[in-house]
Amino acid sequence: MMNSSRRICVVLLGAALLPLAGCSRHTKKEQFYMIATNTAVPYWKMAAAGFAAAAAQYGVSVDTRGPAGVNPQGEVDEFKAMVARKPAGILVSVADSKLMAPEIDAAIAAGIPVITIDSDSPESKRLYFIGTNNREAGRLGGRRLAAQLNGKGNVVFFTNPGQPNLEERLKGYQDIFATSPGIKVVEVFDIKADPGTALDKAAEYLARTGPAKIDGFVCLDSRSGSNVAEAFKRRNATDRTLIAMDADSDTLALVGDGTIDSTISQKPYTMGFLGLKALDEIYHYPVKSLGSDFALDPYSPFPAFIDTGVALIDRTNLDAVMKKQAAANQ
Repeated sequence: MMNSSRRICVVLLGAALLPLAGCSRHTKKEQFYMIATNTAVPYWKMAAAGFAAAAAQYGVSVDTRGPAGVNPQGEVDEFKAMVARKPAGILVSVADSKLMAPEIDAAIAAGIPVITIDSDSPESKRLYFIGTNNREAGRLGGRRLAAQLNGKGNVVFFTNPGQPNLEERLKGYQDIFATSPGIKVVEVFDIKADPGTALDKAAEYLARTGPAKIDGFVCLDSRSGSNVAEAFKRRNATDRTLIAMDADSDTLALVGDGTIDSTISQKPYTMGFLGLKALDEIYHYPVKSLGSDFALDPYSPFPAFIDTGVALIDRTNLDAVMKKQAAANQ
């Protein structure tokens, strides 16, 4: 018979081993991929950092892939190549849903969990979406611009038409402008996946005078803001309002010097971090059929959407944001 002191020792030893047992499900052989729309931009480097941080906690392997520049077909090709490796799961931001949706469906059919982040493909069989409520991001920017213009003026947009998240942002701005009849959208300019084109076009817009004067400039993507800002600086345009997207260091510096009025900040790090943890959970605790219609299932194990949030950054809160970024980069 085991005496009381030995029983206590066994119980304590078992309690000590429980955390180790809980971690034993993870191995470096578990490979997860994140497919980004443009790996060259700071936004996706931040998302990749979140993805890698969660992987380090779990002890699994991750890799962020995708074209170094907006290239929807190139992104699809990268996605297909990673599916062929039969990974434990994939996060993907969708540049073109018509191209990507069939490939997502094929991955799901092959038993590979797929979650969309940043830009969704709701017509696909992806399990759910983690990211920004992009329509609300547009409304946030729209309210700011309407206030800065006192409800009256001509506005232009810079975007990549057809990219789902950017289309939703545009709708959000339009929602707000519908209640401000004095604001007129003059043009939605297609930057054709090259933010550099925004510089020349912004210069054209700034040259307009009289009733054709452009009062508000909105960048729906993360990179054209700094290019439009350069056009502002060259012309010393201080009587116009520029609203950008995202919180890379260049954009924040331009908010600081007043060239950019404000920018709408997202949480790409959080998207990557939560995305890895979600995929890991699905991999270790698989559902019966990944291809089920979870959107209509009241007993679905998955949400439809996890909102990672947005914030408007201007000169009033810029210092606080920059301090947090500096601390994170130490």
